Order: sequence, then C-alpha cells, then structure tokens
Amino acid sequence: MRGMTHMLATLAIAAVSMRSIAGRAEDTGVAHGQYLVQLGGCTDCHTPGHLLGKPDMVRYLGGSDVGIEVAGLGTFVAPNLTPDRETGLGSWTKEEMIVAIQTGVRPDGRVLAPIMPWRAYAGLTKADAGAIVDYLGSLPPVVHKVPGPFGPDEKPAIFRMTIVPPQDAGGVEPAQ
Repeated sequence: MRGMTHMLATLAIAAVSMRSIAGRAEDTGVAHGQYLVQLGGCTDCHTPGHLLGKPDMVRYLGGSDVGIEVAGLGTFVAPNLTPDRETGLGSWTKEEMIVAIQTGVRPDGRVLAPIMPWRAYAGLTKADAGAIVDYLGSLPPVVHKVPGPFGPDEKPAIFRMTIVPPQDAGGVEPAQ
C-alpha cells in the first residue's frame, strides 16, 4: 500500500508540474506576442489617440479614431484588435487571424486596406503569427466599433490623415 501511495503522490506532483510548465509556455507565447505587437507598431494605428499623440491606453488596440485616406481608394480606420465579439476580433478563429496577418485577407474575403503592412508580416513564422494572436486574445475586450471603410468619393466626418502620392518631378521617378 505504501508503494501505491508513493506512486500516486508522484503522479499527482507530475501532473501539477506539467500544468505549470504548460502555463509558463503559454505565458511565454503571450509575452512573445506582446513583444511582436510592440515591435510591429500595431498600437500606432490600432489604439485610439495614438496618431494624434495621446494614446488612450484604457482602449489599447481597441481601434483608431483617425481615418487614413489613400488617394483613389478611400478612407480606412484601423479596426479593434481586442477580443470583443461584436466590435473586435472575438468572433474570428485563431487560423483566420493568422491568415489575415500573413496574407491580408479577412474571413469574409475582403482584402485589408493597403496601409496595413501585411506584406511585411507575411514573412512571420506561423508560430510568431500565432503568438500575436494569443497575445491579442489575452487583452481585455474593448467595445469600440470603428467607422468605415469609406469609398474614394465619400468624405467621412472623422479626423483623417491623407496619403498623397508624389507629383511628377519633371520626369524624375520617385524613390522606391
């Protein structure tokens, strides 16, 4: 009986240790995702107030309040990246988010605005993209529905920054 008690105790300790290791691995993945989100500059466009120099950290990654107008394409407002089911990414699967990050295609088939640097993120490993998604899922949900997107002929009643293409410089091609 004594051997059985010892074996059960050993198994219980092993189970607790495995849960602890799994928890630390998950925490490490979330921390890595946070690092990549910060490095990738996601907050620049996706946090209200950030583009105006006063980021609202209570609504961190909760969607912008400034539109980016791209000549000929329209005005785009960076969406809510928090796990809110109604106004954020809470109804997207992990795989749908990874696909959007790496290919620029949303679950509904729409291509993300050209200002979203998904082409740069296409080179992320699936593990890195997954860590970003895990981090976003760990955030508190923020209820904030951003307006738009708006077509090129629409002039939304929001503050917007306009990307202006270079003018013809006398036959000189702009640097690429």
